[in-house]
Amino acid sequence: MRTEYRNDPAMDPSGFVLLADYVPQIVQEIRYYSTYNFIGDRIDGYEEPCALITVEAARALKAVSNELIVQGFRLKVFDAYRPACAVRHFVLWGIEDQDLRMKPYFYPELEKQALFAEGYIAKQSSHSRGSAIDLTLLDMRTGRELDMGSPFDLFSPISHPDCRGVTQEQYDNRMLLQRMMVRGGFRPIDCEWWHFSLQNEPYPDTYFNFPVSSSYLRR
Repeated sequence: MRTEYRNDPAMDPSGFVLLADYVPQIVQEIRYYSTYNFIGDRIDGYEEPCALITVEAARALKAVSNELIVQGFRLKVFDAYRPACAVRHFVLWGIEDQDLRMKPYFYPELEKQALFAEGYIAKQSSHSRGSAIDLTLLDMRTGRELDMGSPFDLFSPISHPDCRGVTQEQYDNRMLLQRMMVRGGFRPIDCEWWHFSLQNEPYPDTYFNFPVSSSYLRR
């Protein structure tokens, strides 16, 4: 731990790396830096469109990426480390904000309050511990994402990894991603095909709150 953060370990980025520096083959589309997300605004704490992650998770992802490239696929990341202030933004939006402009795209079947009850949004996120990641697969021949049967952050039962309401090809694509990530040391969750957390995460009890910023990481 850096000495200047001894009194506030949640602001200490010393165990994190820029994913692009560690695994440059991984494509990034950081959704919470953009306005194309379930809230419709840039999310608090996202100062740059870059993925930060713990060194241990980056090493594991590098191995997964290398194996997938041999098979003709690349990983594409939507989110990695997520500051605790971003999670608070989600929670306050769910409780107080009446804005429903993104409902048709991300939660068409649910009311906002149900997003918490159904487990799609947590009041504390594993992403804030630094070793969780949201991702999909790209076909290197076409440059397109594999069809997973539902888009990233669609809050619906059809996004559950084991949902059989998708085609066989879509289900097989989900299982390919899950199989490769589990082999690489990550664990899935039961309501989002895109979400994985490192099994042996280095900070299981720390919810970090420094910004998603390359300059903060390197200062």
